[in-house]
Amino acid sequence: MAVEIFHNPRCSKSRQTLALLQEKGIDPDVTEYLTSPPTKERLTEILEMLHMQPRELMRKGESEYKDNNLGDPALSDDAVIKAMIDHPKLIERPIVITNGKARIGRPPESVLEIL
Repeated sequence: MAVEIFHNPRCSKSRQTLALLQEKGIDPDVTEYLTSPPTKERLTEILEMLHMQPRELMRKGESEYKDNNLGDPALSDDAVIKAMIDHPKLIERPIVITNGKARIGRPPESVLEIL
């Protein structure tokens, strides 16, 4: 079973989720999305797997959110996705993907639903 985690090593929830996977004997493919952001196509796939709209995956407390006026309801989904690709810090983390399903590791145990 291939498992991928969109990981930020500086985030405690991301580290906890990675440790949980490893405790379960899973050696996931780790994507440090801050240095290797997803493409538009990949982020769109992830949103579909999460059953989320782009704004729901956005970290609204980040300065990039405010600085780029991303709270503007007139922005299209494509514009929001582009903002997350341009500023990957805006993507909620961690995200675990396997078997065509995805979950956000908040709390970390929520990813166990798809394993």
